[in-house]
Amino acid sequence: MLKYIFREVSRGFSPGLRRFSDVKVTENVAESPAFPHLIEQASLYLHWPYCLRRCTYCNFNKYIPKEDNEDIMAKCLQRETETLLQLSQVSCITSVFFGGGTPSLAHPSTIAKILETVSNQVYLSDEAEVTLEVNPTPVGMSKLKDFHFAGVNRFSIGVQSLQDRHLKSLGRDHSSLEALQTLEEARRLCPGGVSVDIMFGRPEQTIESWSNELSEMLRVCDDHVSLYQLTLERGTQLFKQVHCGQVTMPTEEMTAEMYRCARKTLQQHGFQQYEVSNFAKNNSQSRHNLSYWKGKQYIGVGPGAHGRFVPLGEGGAAREARTQTLEPDVWIREVQQRGHGTRRRIQLGHLELLEEVLVMGMRMTKGINHKHWELFNPELGLHEIFGASPVVQELLQSGQLILDDRGLRCSWDGLAVLDSILPILLLELDKQSFPKAAS
Repeated sequence: MLKYIFREVSRGFSPGLRRFSDVKVTENVAESPAFPHLIEQASLYLHWPYCLRRCTYCNFNKYIPKEDNEDIMAKCLQRETETLLQLSQVSCITSVFFGGGTPSLAHPSTIAKILETVSNQVYLSDEAEVTLEVNPTPVGMSKLKDFHFAGVNRFSIGVQSLQDRHLKSLGRDHSSLEALQTLEEARRLCPGGVSVDIMFGRPEQTIESWSNELSEMLRVCDDHVSLYQLTLERGTQLFKQVHCGQVTMPTEEMTAEMYRCARKTLQQHGFQQYEVSNFAKNNSQSRHNLSYWKGKQYIGVGPGAHGRFVPLGEGGAAREARTQTLEPDVWIREVQQRGHGTRRRIQLGHLELLEEVLVMGMRMTKGINHKHWELFNPELGLHEIFGASPVVQELLQSGQLILDDRGLRCSWDGLAVLDSILPILLLELDKQSFPKAAS
């Protein structure tokens, strides 16, 4: 069973957004001078680092603000967005995702200003997917209409649980009723554009209670569901509670069964699994997250955000991994001083790029098709790299892995144990003589 499942992650018109009928958004093109469109396009992630409180299980990069500094945070997010777009070779942003933290704490005007900044720099289609993570409190719900007017056309609602006692133990600041009310309002504003986050493997949770809760949630949810397995992270309150014996977590066998139960139940309700933790119907897949899993460029803005893009004028086609400064106050100072808070830049070698394409691509139920792999690596195909490996052959014969004319992917059973399959595939990839990044 996977020990960790990644977070994720048509837009309404927003005044000031530019429209260009002559710009074409392309798919599945290689990152090289011969295929410039992948360099010219990227998705954009913006990190809002603030929360009102810290959940007991959370070790994400989030902070409790000491004072109201939204105005300065908004200005710095705008400035770093502008700077990184200028530093990149990007001329088109295909999707925007506001994550956190709790970005629904931001004022809707902040979201509108950032989107306007993007559209002033590059092409941002009126149909681009713009997602906002929402904490389903009364305050969050009260802003949904204004967020939608600001340009958000997809809401990711952090429901997590429909059991109030579990919400309280997790440190969430909403009730199940408030979550349902928020979900209803979000669906009214963006029908087909609402994702529900729900968590399993919670303290004291049983397989039966999980099954009942999931069925209840599916009666009211929209067309997208993201599953998250709760994991213990050092430094969190929940970690301390478990190790002191105050709280009991489900066993690995139980969480594995919960995952299997959820997949089956979601399928019965018409949802198609398209990634390890994500399910959709009516073509409501997260286009933003799909861009990650397909190995495309993305720009990360805000404290602790990560990005992968080719800088302008620095070697043509070499992608960089960028990490922004974690601590908001330090990040703000850096942005004010030099326009961005990039703390770390690493140029990715060919091997590192292929590793990311492999790891992210294998998360999808469709896996990696031959044409997509060839665009990143025309020299050696999937059959040449993995087909002759005895250990990969064992996975193929066991039915956990599939390598055929379509490409490389996990089976239904294999996807549930992806964490044990990926190291094997990465080892086989590492045996090839691909150039690595300079140390």
